[in-house]
Amino acid sequence: MSLYGKRPQAWLLLLCTILLVLGIFFRFVNLEQKIYWHDEVVTSFRIAGYYGQDFLQENFDGSVVSVADLQQYQQLNPERSLQDLIKSLTTEDPQHPPLYYIMVRFWVQLWGDSVAVTRSLSAIISLLVFPCLYWLCLELFTVPWVGWVAIALVTISPFHIIYAQEAREYSLWTVTTLLASAALLRAIRRQTLASWAIYTVSLVLGFYTFLFSALVAIGQGIYILVLEKFSWTKTVKAYLLASITAVILYLPWIVVVIANLQILKMTTNWTKEPLPIGSLMVAWGSNASRLFIDLGLEKNAFSSYLVYLTILALVIYAVYFLCRQTPRRVWLLIVTLITVTPIALILPDLISGGQRSASARYFVPCYLGIQLAVAFLFASKLRESQSKRIWHSITAVVLTCGVVSCAISSQGQVWWNKVVGADNPQIAQVINQASEPLIISNVDSTNPANIIALSYLLDQRVKFQLVIDPNIPQIPVKFSNIFLFHPSEALRVGIANQYNAKIEQVENLSLLQVKVESNN
Repeated sequence: MSLYGKRPQAWLLLLCTILLVLGIFFRFVNLEQKIYWHDEVVTSFRIAGYYGQDFLQENFDGSVVSVADLQQYQQLNPERSLQDLIKSLTTEDPQHPPLYYIMVRFWVQLWGDSVAVTRSLSAIISLLVFPCLYWLCLELFTVPWVGWVAIALVTISPFHIIYAQEAREYSLWTVTTLLASAALLRAIRRQTLASWAIYTVSLVLGFYTFLFSALVAIGQGIYILVLEKFSWTKTVKAYLLASITAVILYLPWIVVVIANLQILKMTTNWTKEPLPIGSLMVAWGSNASRLFIDLGLEKNAFSSYLVYLTILALVIYAVYFLCRQTPRRVWLLIVTLITVTPIALILPDLISGGQRSASARYFVPCYLGIQLAVAFLFASKLRESQSKRIWHSITAVVLTCGVVSCAISSQGQVWWNKVVGADNPQIAQVINQASEPLIISNVDSTNPANIIALSYLLDQRVKFQLVIDPNIPQIPVKFSNIFLFHPSEALRVGIANQYNAKIEQVENLSLLQVKVESNN
């Protein structure tokens, strides 16, 4: 490690400070500008303590409801307690442990439930990534130089900034993953009861943040066993005790998941919808490349493929260089971070079909491992006398791409992570320009939450008529413009037949307009 010197050079500290300021700025700029999409609507719905069945019964009965009627389910109600929040998650969303949602509830109680405030907690949590990342780098490499380069990469990473601006638990999962990794290395090094207790707490925090934290723990278990050569050592005993304790403390939510396994299967059924292998590979490439560059290019554009291949080459060389230049205790932890989660997600998709591995947010541990490997590569090459100028240029290009990407995405109302409702802004513009508009929709796939997401963009004068198939609403004659929003085929055909209406798609959007020729 003498390659690095005792302290980072002054220019690196200055550069990292500038990038850190930019990264913090990008995490908080235009928080309210991006659409409040389906998953974030669900977050507000859960923290308010509402139940999906109640929402459907009260609003999907064919009566005319307003924007305000729908958005009341996004606001805290004194009659809905913290107990309702937890019960709502346990019975309807067991794949999401309660820690983040409890934190957001207290946050909005203090500062209000606007979109900017609700999202700001994720942005603030994301700032904890920097000390945790620096600590992990010190435990891994024992010198600050790599830690500063890692911070430089992560602070302006388009991927991390996008999720830092979303009212979901992924920023917190990033923090707990780094915290557990650093705490594990510290516990191995110090071998004290207190250090293993800290590791246990970090595991528990991760478990209560996101279910896939179990994959992080499995990777750490593999790391310990390989590091100790599968021997019954003091470290293995301490690790098993810490892990078992963490599982026992997590047992209440394990019981919840098992008791509601059918609901979990229903709510995650979309992950089993098959995608062609080619589409999966494009998703893997585009998601990984967004760690460093995200210019909003089309996934299948030739320029995008060049980016994927360039980033892939960089990552492969970084992992190779890491394994060649560091002891096993260093590279093994990073390699387990990179590999365990992808293997657990990709193999089921390849064997039985699905699209679990197409979701970038599930790969947080893998992406952190990639960034650690690249940070070590850059830190090492920048200190070498040979090829120093080349690696200065490569590092400058990567960091510049990150800054430019963040600047571009910060101005976008919709970005790639808003999977559902990407055309809501255009739909809202059409509806807001219409006179006496009525939106008709039904319970179909993502519709309930997406209907509320659309309401954030609509004028207060817009009305809704919501039904459950096979019901067809009685449309009041007072409305001049009638629209169908993401309708089921049964609703579309039923409206056309019952009202002798022509149904026309609006501007290639997920919106149909009803042209009633004669009212029954």
